[in-house]
Formats: sequence, structure tokens, C-alpha cells
Amino acid sequence: MNDVDAVIIGSGPNGLAAAIELARNGAKVAVFEAATTPGGGLRTAELTLPGFHHDFCSAVHPMGVLSPYFKKLPLEQYGLKWIFPEASVAHPLDDGAAVLLTRSLKETALGLGNDAESYVRLLRPFVTKAEALLEDALAPLTIPKSPFLMARFGMKAIRSATGLANSIFKETRAKALFAGCAAHSILPLEKPLSAALGMMFTLTGHVTDWPVAAGGSQYIADALTSYLRELGGDIITSTRVTSMKDLPPAKAYLFDTDPLQLMRIASDRLPNGYVKRLQRYHFGPGAFKVDWALDGPIPWKDPNCLKASTVHIGGTIDEIASSERDAWYGRHHEKPFVLLCQQSQFDTGRAPEGKHTGYAYCHVPNGSDVDRTEAIENQIERFAPGFKDIILKRHTTGGRAFSNYNPNYVGGAITGGVADLTQLFTRPVARFDPYSTPDPKIFICSASTPPGGGVHGMCGYYAAKSALKRI
Repeated sequence: MNDVDAVIIGSGPNGLAAAIELARNGAKVAVFEAATTPGGGLRTAELTLPGFHHDFCSAVHPMGVLSPYFKKLPLEQYGLKWIFPEASVAHPLDDGAAVLLTRSLKETALGLGNDAESYVRLLRPFVTKAEALLEDALAPLTIPKSPFLMARFGMKAIRSATGLANSIFKETRAKALFAGCAAHSILPLEKPLSAALGMMFTLTGHVTDWPVAAGGSQYIADALTSYLRELGGDIITSTRVTSMKDLPPAKAYLFDTDPLQLMRIASDRLPNGYVKRLQRYHFGPGAFKVDWALDGPIPWKDPNCLKASTVHIGGTIDEIASSERDAWYGRHHEKPFVLLCQQSQFDTGRAPEGKHTGYAYCHVPNGSDVDRTEAIENQIERFAPGFKDIILKRHTTGGRAFSNYNPNYVGGAITGGVADLTQLFTRPVARFDPYSTPDPKIFICSASTPPGGGVHGMCGYYAAKSALKRI
């Protein structure tokens, strides 16, 4: 492999995106992956019973279908098919019908009572210019292409989720919907910038219905790898890289790894000062996940919940904020905020006829191996009485299991590290080019770089642009 221009270590969505962008620009690339199949968090397996296909990590993909980079790629030609639900999010409450986030801004607002006009006023300026906003928001810190739009969005996004929601909305329903979306940030909801994900996820729900990949998230990875091979790229699996000596000569090395793996593998090529900064990287809370084989659809009190690919289970904004605060400060909440996905409701091939799969996780302290199955199932049972009675088999994944599955998930942190004010744009360390390192041949392209976690490939795309200057 002496003719390789670029080597990518890790084959998650960002590693594959980086390899594709390099190959599209004429570079000869080779991807090294420790697992037996490419994909990182994009893998699907029969975790419970035969015929029940579960997404191991990522499950629902608004950013995948809206990614400015993935939209450029002919992934549908390589087997990727998106399946869209009727609604993106259902948020059940104890006293009344669930709140639904649908593509229609007006329809969603009508479900928010006296907060309808405030909700429309908050989001309409961004929904109408969503494509431009996403292009700037999913980019490293630079001069935006739409500066006034980004400034307007930033004035809202920089606030805390509780501060923004409580200042704009008066009633439970709108506050709960916003809090559930904001909790994807895995930040305490009273922290600055936690509103950013609340804004972004409610916005994307009005641009597209949050889809699942037909057959499982593995099909996203399969489409990316098929396209990369068509471009002439090589993918070497079952090969764990432990040092730079394991890799062939190349003009550039791109690490789709967390900062600590970069540090360990390339320690002899990186100065001590940079290594110490990598060691200070903050990963934040982890996740505890349960997959179920189910004897039927989830028996929600409000059947409208079956219309959504994602169900946010946590009740009011105060309950959700309390749960997220506890995970951040090392505590396990009695009633955790639960993110549930019901892919088989829309993709019937995920389970045998008449059966269903279930997928849910909650946030836990980093490194926790406390079993949260009962707490998660109690929360679901709260809004879907009889849920426990339809469980055929379950599979659990704690923090250590997540790390074993993918070393990038340090302590169970599945989104590449904390995205707060100190680390959103300066991840993994503060540099003018966040994808570069002091060694001109070494780059990092993982979710530990801007714009952060999610299946969108933008970290890999921008890292490849940086590496192309070297090549």
C-alpha cells in the first residue's frame, strides 16, 4: 500500500465521509477499522431474538437526510432508502394528549394551546431559511454564509433551554416539547447553549419528518462503503491500529477516533503540550440503552404516539431538567428522561409479522454500569400501561459495553464529547483549524471535532477539506 495518499483510522460516518471526499478529489485512500464491519454507530444486529433487527447505536436520522454533505452523495443508488413517519416526535404527558412535532408548523402549534403563536414566532424565521441555516450551523467556526440569519439564531441558541422556554412559553406542553428536544444536547438544561439543540431539533422536525433507514442504520454505512469502493477506496477491517507503525506511508492520516485514541496512537508524533490538552477533553454523561423484542406495538395511552419515529418520555420541563442535571453531576435519577425509537412501526421488515422492536436509552454518569432497565421500563409503562406485558426479550447496553463496542464512546458517551460553550467550536482543542494537529500530516475527523455528534458526516467532510491542502 505504498501508493496511498491518505489513511483514515476508523470507519464511522465521519471517517467514511472523509474518505469519500478525499477520493472524490482524486486521492487514493485506505480506511482501517478494528471491527469486522465498517460503520461505527451505524450497525444493525439481531440483539434479542431471530428476526428482530435492532440498531445498535444511532436509530433515527434527521441530520442524515438533511446533511449538506450527504445530500451531495448518490447514496440512494447504493441501497439507502429513507422511510418517513407521520410525525418526528411524540411527547406524552400525564394529563392529556401527547404533544406531536410534525412537519407542519401550523399543525404542531395548534397542539400547544395558548403558546401556539409564540411557537410559530420563534421558529418560522428559521424554518423558511432552514437550508442556509443548516449549512452554517453544521460547520466549524468561521464567517457564516448567512451572517444575519446565524446571528439571529445564535441569540436564541446561546441561551439555556429552561431560560428560553420559560421566557417564551407559558404552558406545560410547549415547554415539554422544547425540553425534550434540548435534552439531546446531554447538557443540564439550565446551562448556556443547551437551547441550541432544542432550536435545532424542533426546526428540523418542520423541515423533514425524522426518518429511519430501511432495514436498519447499517444500510447507511453500507451505502457509504459501497460508494467509497466505487471511487477506488480500500477498507481494511478486523485491524486494530495501536501505533503509527501499524499504518502504511501516506501524505495524511485522519483519525475518526476520540482524542484519547489519537493521543495514544500518535503520541510519538505529537508534542507534550498538545497531548496534555487532549487529556483534558471532557466527554460528559454516558448512555444506558435497552432493546426489546415486542409481541406487538407499544400500547401508548395516546395512540397518536405511534405516528412518531421518536418518543420523548420524561413529562414536564422541570422533570426533564432534573434528570439531565443528575446525569451531568454523577447521579442516577429515579425517573430518567428516556429517548425511545420505534423503527418497526414504519419499517415492517425490522421484526416478524405482527411483532415489533423497541429501542430506548437514558443518560447516566460517565462510566456508569448501573442497570437502568427497570427505571426506563417504568417510565415507558407510565405512558404506555401494559408495555412490560408485551416484552418477549430484552438486550441491555451500559457504559462499559458501549466502550467495548466502540472505543470512541468513552465511558458510554455516544456523541463525541460535551458540546458546551468551552468545547463546541474548540473541540478537541482550540486551534484555528480544529481538524489539524501540530504534526502537519495528522488530522482528526471524528465527532470530537466541529460540528459534533450526529450522523451527518460534516466533521469528516471538513477534515478532508483540511487534509486536501496537505495532499
